[in-house]
Amino acid sequence: MSFIPELLTTIGHAGGAVGAGLAAMGAGIGIGQIGKGAVEAIARQPEASNDIRANMILTAALVEGAALFAIIVGFLAMVL
Repeated sequence: MSFIPELLTTIGHAGGAVGAGLAAMGAGIGIGQIGKGAVEAIARQPEASNDIRANMILTAALVEGAALFAIIVGFLAMVL
């Protein structure tokens, strides 16, 4: 019966690693979609490229911030 706490700790560490990895992959996919949409929008309306680029950078920064928070939570789950 003494192996159950160790097993739960190991499962918790694995869950933290998986969570951090999924957060990083989700951020990569999200930023890729943002870039794709911005390039398509600029191709359709080149005169609005400055506004589109500014909105793209702001949105990518928000996605990156949320992903960083999720990765830190995953790492904390692995350590604690």
